[in-house]
Amino acid sequence: MKACGITAEYNPFHKGHQYHIEETRKKTGCDAVIAVMSGNFTQRGEPAVIDKWTRAEAAVRGGADIVLELPYIYAVQSASRFAEGAVGILKKAGVSCISFGSECGNLENLKEIAEAPINPDHIRQSMASGMSYPQAYSLLAGEMMPNDILAVCYLKQMQDTGIEPVIIQRTGGYLDEEMGEMPSALAIRKALKQHQDIAGSTIMQEALENSFHPWMELYYPYLRTFLIMSAREHLSSLFMFSEGIENHLAEKAMENDTWDSFLHACITHRYTASRIRRTCLHAMNQITKEEVRRLPDHHAVRVLAFNETGRQYLREMRESETRFACRFADMPKPWRVMEYRTTLLFASVFPEETRKHLLHQEITGAMYIR
Repeated sequence: MKACGITAEYNPFHKGHQYHIEETRKKTGCDAVIAVMSGNFTQRGEPAVIDKWTRAEAAVRGGADIVLELPYIYAVQSASRFAEGAVGILKKAGVSCISFGSECGNLENLKEIAEAPINPDHIRQSMASGMSYPQAYSLLAGEMMPNDILAVCYLKQMQDTGIEPVIIQRTGGYLDEEMGEMPSALAIRKALKQHQDIAGSTIMQEALENSFHPWMELYYPYLRTFLIMSAREHLSSLFMFSEGIENHLAEKAMENDTWDSFLHACITHRYTASRIRRTCLHAMNQITKEEVRRLPDHHAVRVLAFNETGRQYLREMRESETRFACRFADMPKPWRVMEYRTTLLFASVFPEETRKHLLHQEITGAMYIR
């Protein structure tokens, strides 16, 4: 079976994602679409609007055949590390191509940028400073859009893998905040936060409307107490804590009572909002530099959900070197421990019944979606 991979967050899964899957099938003629999806926390350093199991089920009902989990330590990092983890997992899963969205829609231009000796995490800053880039990109004095930056990261990771890139032109803007015919995930999240109608925007509508949405401010009392009470030596041992950022965060936590005011106060020319959010998330999850350093090779690919086509593909892959972890216990213990701990944090702001349900789901097996 020919498989094509997709990297996603599905936060939440919406019509644009469904369109992406449909176009991927048309363009590639693949037998199976395999999505690798971030878990309960996202690349922006925020909790997902709804848990990973609900999002994985929506993705399968929306056209994917298998949903794999992108481990937390890759999901909550910069674009290049996010892409490194995602492409690595899809390669292990045996895909022959990877499909991704793009604002510019020009694969050759993106390849040219990907082949340049640059750090994709700093493309915007470098372009703003006047650094020379391939003239063909057409946005000579402007900024690259988020999906194009991710596309460059994917292409860099795909070099010398034999995996073919497939580009799908975005029909709407990643940063569009208005609810339209095909609203972005950002627009849907904004509408949810403002208690606006999201009818027809996603197949997850009922789940989203009935679920308690864990916005970052719900976690802030814990974060604030932790930053204020912890010894600076302990904070400096945490992942992504460097260059004295622990002093900066602790000082701003002492001065600010709300998450929004804290985040705004922490942002400087040195620290972006995304960097602050990710760093704080690693602090709340108690992820240390040493723990990350000791993580073994991620040889087990975790399956969150699959349908009948996905089941057939998994059967075909039994003879491969890749180990598909359909049960929680199949994952190497250090990775298991980290994922369970992050679920503990994610679930902590939910009512007791929901919290227990999420923790139980974490230690059960992959979902078969009929």
